[in-house]
Amino acid sequence: MARILITGGAGFIGSHLSRRLLKDGNSVICVDNLLTGQRENIADLEADSSFRFLERDVTSPYDTNVYGEEKIDHIFHLASPASPNKNSPKSYIAYPIETLLVNSVGTYHMLLLAKDHGASFLYTSSSEVYGDPEQSPQKETYFGNVNPNGPRSVYDEGKRFGEAMTFGFIRKYGLDARVIRIFNTYGPSMQKDDGRVVSNFINQALAHQALTVYGDGLQTRSFCYVHDMVDGLVRAMFTVGSSGHVFNLGNTDERTIQDIAELIKKKIDPSLAIENMDLPEDDPKRRNPDIMKAKTQLGWSPKVSVEEGIDKTIEYFKTV
Repeated sequence: MARILITGGAGFIGSHLSRRLLKDGNSVICVDNLLTGQRENIADLEADSSFRFLERDVTSPYDTNVYGEEKIDHIFHLASPASPNKNSPKSYIAYPIETLLVNSVGTYHMLLLAKDHGASFLYTSSSEVYGDPEQSPQKETYFGNVNPNGPRSVYDEGKRFGEAMTFGFIRKYGLDARVIRIFNTYGPSMQKDDGRVVSNFINQALAHQALTVYGDGLQTRSFCYVHDMVDGLVRAMFTVGSSGHVFNLGNTDERTIQDIAELIKKKIDPSLAIENMDLPEDDPKRRNPDIMKAKTQLGWSPKVSVEEGIDKTIEYFKTV
C-alpha cells in the first residue's frame, strides 16, 4: 500500500483523485485549507481508515512532522484556485495573492517534502501557461503568449513559476517529478458558483435563466470529463519514465463557447435565451491540447464524449 499525499484534495479534481487512489488500494492524506475546496466533497471518504484529512495551508511554514513520521511515497500537488471568472467568489481573481503563493511558496514546500521523503512528485500546471496562444493545437514545446501583469497573470505566472521550481528540483536534486498541464475539466463535484463555463451554463439553464456568453462566443475550449483527467494524472505519476516530462492532459474535441451553450440549452430547456456580455481581458481565443505525448508515453486518451459528460454533470447538478 502506497502512502500518497494530495494537496487540494478536497477540491473538484482532488476529491475525485482521492477516491480513485483509495479504490486502487492506497493510503491517502488529503491536504486542503478549504479556501476553494469543500469538506463535503470528501465526506464519504472520512470513514475510511486509509484516508486522512488535514486542514492546512501549504504556504504555512514548512514542517515535515505535520504530515506524520511515516514515509510519504507520492505527492500530487493540486492546490490552487482555478476559475478565471471575476464574478465568482472562488476564482483566482478573487484570491490573487493566495494563488501566487500556493503555486510558488506552496510548491516549494511540497517539493521539499518530496525531497525529504524520497517521494515522487506531480505538479498540476495548466493550459493557462500558454496564455492567448498563437499556435493551435498547443504542444508542450510551445512557450506561450502570456501577459505577465494582466488580471489573469496571478494564475498564469503562478503556474509557470511552479513549473520552473519543479524542474529546478529535478535538475539540482534528481527529484522524481513531472508536470501536468490540465486543460478545461468538468463533471460532478464542481461548485455551482465556481464561475466555470460548464457549471455556469448548466446552473443557469436549470434555473431557467438566460445563458451568459462572454464575447461573441466563438472562442474555443476543449472540455475533459473529470474521470478521464484523474486517469491521466494517475498514469503520469506511475508510468515508468515519466519523470522529468511535461504532459498536456485534455480532450481534443474543440468546441466554441457558443456551441457548448447551445448544447446545454438543448438538453435542459431549448426555449432559453443566450445573452452576450463583454469579453474579459486576456481571454484566450483558442484552447486545444496536442496530447500525442500523453498517448504515446502514458497510453492515455480521454474516453468520455462531451455529450455523455454533460449529461452526467447535469444529473449531478439536479441533486445539489
